[in-house]
Amino acid sequence: MALVRPFRALRPRPDLAAEMAAVPYDVVNVEEARALAQGRPNSLLHVSRAEIDLAPTVSPYADEVYTRAWETFEAFRSSALVQDHLPRLYVYRLRMGDHEQTGLAGAFSVDEYRRNVIVKHERTRKDKEDDRTRHITELRAQTGPVLLTFRDTPAASAAIADVTAGTPLYDFVADDGVGHAVWAANDAQAAALKAAMADVPFVYIADGHHRAASAARAQDALGAEADDEGAFFLAVAFPDTQMRILPYHRVVKDLKGHTPEALLTVLAQRFPMSAGSPVPSRKGECGVYIRGKWYTLTLGDDTTDAADPIRTLDVSRLQEQVLAPVFGIEDPRTDTRIDFVGGIRGTGELEKIVNGKKAEIAFSMYPVTLSELMAIADAGAIMPPKSTWFEPKLRDGLLIHEI
Repeated sequence: MALVRPFRALRPRPDLAAEMAAVPYDVVNVEEARALAQGRPNSLLHVSRAEIDLAPTVSPYADEVYTRAWETFEAFRSSALVQDHLPRLYVYRLRMGDHEQTGLAGAFSVDEYRRNVIVKHERTRKDKEDDRTRHITELRAQTGPVLLTFRDTPAASAAIADVTAGTPLYDFVADDGVGHAVWAANDAQAAALKAAMADVPFVYIADGHHRAASAARAQDALGAEADDEGAFFLAVAFPDTQMRILPYHRVVKDLKGHTPEALLTVLAQRFPMSAGSPVPSRKGECGVYIRGKWYTLTLGDDTTDAADPIRTLDVSRLQEQVLAPVFGIEDPRTDTRIDFVGGIRGTGELEKIVNGKKAEIAFSMYPVTLSELMAIADAGAIMPPKSTWFEPKLRDGLLIHEI
């Protein structure tokens, strides 16, 4: 079963919700975060990325960053935030163009995370865990949700839809064009939501592995100091039928001694390749951008291997068939010659990077499917690095879970 329970959300005053709502802390660098928060004194980026309000020479992991985050959070608490008097469950809707997804927001169990009822598919980095663990323990709060998904059921969809028939607490369109709406469930609706989730055997982390891992570590770090809320973490769970995954593209900074002409010859000798589109049309194809032109490359060996679902992913096949043997990139996690570009930036960003000489070649990928991700997670395996980009993304600050 998937355990979810109501909590007393700390949340923005309605007139400040659009200003406070912030992109996830880890999808922007410090310069981008500083620019987004410019002229927005109530943006949660002043808490989640507190280094933007300190000198550029200050390390983002310095003590003063966490002190500044706490100070700003406390100031928000008295001026910009309200708290629900009773524990509640919430429903959060994202709308981006013609895409819409609506999920259940609540407090999910750290114990179920540890027992893999909440299933993982990524490795986490200790330095990023250290950062968010300290952020949680200093603030005694989780300011941004984990993005979860689960196999849809009629009961879950009906319970979520019932809540959205009411009046939302917030409903606004952010500067990037993504709509955000949040509703609070009444007691009867909350009971229906909890009952529906109790019939869901597993939920899957889509985005936010470091947040979930840090919540578990924060529980350990606080020990007896944490109240019962420390055994839960903030998340929004969406039905799998509504989720959308964008591709994660690759750029390589050098051609390992080849000229562009020689490299194209090498690739054409190994794979079917022709002048093509920036966007692959199907699984097994990838776009190749070099010398101002796009080519379509068809990867080999597309046989589904149920025993090893990772090998069937296009990102795995590109790594095994192209990046390792042709470019000598053996470990994309650590090799500094490769970089990754989230699909929301589009293939135009790949052209910009290559044309600007920041890389020599780019590969545009076909997106991983959610069924592929779930199959890998169910097998207890780990996705290759930078395989999935979920979009649209939740905003930090609309619902805050205190521990």
